[in-house]
Parts: sequence; C-alpha cells; structure tokens
Amino acid sequence: MKAIVRHRFGGPEVLQIEEVPTPRAGPGEVLVRVRAFGLNRAEQYFRMGLWGDVAAISGIECVGEVAQDPSHELQVGQAVIALMGGMGRSIAGSYAEFVCVPRTSVVAVSSKLSWQDLASLPESYATAWSCLFDNLAITRGQVLVVRGATSALGQAAVNMASAAGITVVATVRTDKRLDFVRSLGAEWVLLEGPDLRAQLLEKFPGGVDAVLDLIGNSTVLDSLHMARRGGRVCMAGFLGGADPIENFNPLVHMPSGRHLSFFASAFVYGTPEYPLSDIPFQTIIDRADSGSYRSKPAHVFGFAQIQDAHRLMESNELRGKIVISVA
Repeated sequence: MKAIVRHRFGGPEVLQIEEVPTPRAGPGEVLVRVRAFGLNRAEQYFRMGLWGDVAAISGIECVGEVAQDPSHELQVGQAVIALMGGMGRSIAGSYAEFVCVPRTSVVAVSSKLSWQDLASLPESYATAWSCLFDNLAITRGQVLVVRGATSALGQAAVNMASAAGITVVATVRTDKRLDFVRSLGAEWVLLEGPDLRAQLLEKFPGGVDAVLDLIGNSTVLDSLHMARRGGRVCMAGFLGGADPIENFNPLVHMPSGRHLSFFASAFVYGTPEYPLSDIPFQTIIDRADSGSYRSKPAHVFGFAQIQDAHRLMESNELRGKIVISVA
C-alpha cells in the first residue's frame, strides 16, 4: 500500500509517500481502508518531534470502510470512523491507504455525506462534545465563550453549543472573520485583544458560565477571570503557542471559586476512561447530513499534496478543517 512516511523530524518536507506492507488485523483489531482523513495540530507536533518518539506513519483519525475484522463484529465494506487508540503515536496512523486500529477506536456509522465531508467530523466534533458537555458541563440557557472560534475545533464547538440552546460568545483574531463565525451560530463575536475581558464583562457583569479556551497558555489565566463564581474553564488547544506559563502561582493568579480543566483528546479517546461509545457520533453525523451543523472542510487536498496541506496548517491562516482525500 501507499503510505506517507516520516524518517526524521522536521518540516513538511519530511513527509514522503512510500510503498509499505499492507497491515493485517490481529485479535482486537480492525483493518480499515482509508478513504479520507482530517489533519490535526497533534500531527504537526508529531512531525516536528515535539511529542517525543512517535510512529513513522502519522494520523490520529480517518473515515473509510472495514477491510478486515477478525471478530466479525463489523462487516467488510461497512462505513466506519476511526480515531486515537495510539494511532500516529504508538502505532502506525491513518496517513495511508489502510490502517490497523484497535477495535475500541472504530465506530460504525451511516451517512450520505461524501468521504471528504465525513472526514471533517470525527476528532473535532468528538473533542467539542467532550469539552462542552463533560469538562464544562454546560446546559441550555447558559453562556459560553469560545476563544479561537475559527479553528476546526472552535467551529465545531460553536455549532454544537448553539444547536443545544447555549448562548455563544466567540472570539476571533481579525474582523474579517466576524460574519463567518456569526453564521456558525455565535450570538456575539469579539476580537481578541487587551480589552477583550473588559468588553465581555460589560455585557456579562457577573461573568459567564463557561469558557472553552483553544488559544492556550497565553490566555487561560485571562479566561479564568471571565468566568463567574462556580463557572468553568476548559483548555483544549494551543493556537497561541505551547510555551509554559511562567511563575504560575494559583494563590496569585487564579480567582477563587472557578474551575479549570484540560482535555487532550489525542491521549485519552479509546481508553477505558474515555470510550468512544460516550460520543453520539451518529447524531453528530445526522446533524451534519441535515445541514444543522456547518461542518464542511475548509480545504481538501489529495494524498500527494500532504506537504502543502501541512504548510497551510502551519500558516495559521485556516478557517476550519483540512481534509486529505485518499479514495
């Protein structure tokens, strides 16, 4: 089979297409014929060596068809999504024509979406669901701030939250993206900047119920001061860089009575603590099918264009999910 292989860490140029043996599924595994896969920041970090020694074939998610299932729980040709379970880290990932995945990381689905459109959903919408309804425990009628709303995960969170009857305040870096984020369901859209917190607290003097911070270490302390007493902040991204917070002291920097959590989907999905059965994937797909989620990929590249796709991901000029078509 063809696979995108990395023999050293570095820039997008280290990703090369090669012929490698097609894997076979063993006990507890499923072989998936990959039709399309989404790109994720985790794969950029894998490629650069920032997350240590990882598999030579990257990719933490894909959509495709069952090619082999020794347990016979899934039928050959059945449409599935697959994500995490060590893909791209401890085992070869989805940057290939076939991938061997733990059975616990494969979910059978039914959809009228194209493979490319379907591939925009798994990681982004699963992570958004966990952040919103697990970490943040947000409910209808509450107010949510999404910082980094034009990212793939941010768009998924805005879509999902607004559809659930949650008032969404989204933040963006430039005023060119205001109308786009409003179209996703955000009631208010604010520009990131030094006066962001003041603008927000002018609208919500007591603070908001929850903040989903995808910018990361550079903004998370500010996000804590946006939350009301008893409010929650979940950090689930590093769009602003991953440099650590210097001289962090909870006594000084954290307001009393606020809850801070972190969610790292690449490390937990498919484990006993975070089974994929927790995620309502079919409901998510049905809503994308119906158009209630605006979930189409922002960019679709061919398999041979993987280097260009990674360059675009690094540029920080994205307006959503990058998908690679394999079929």
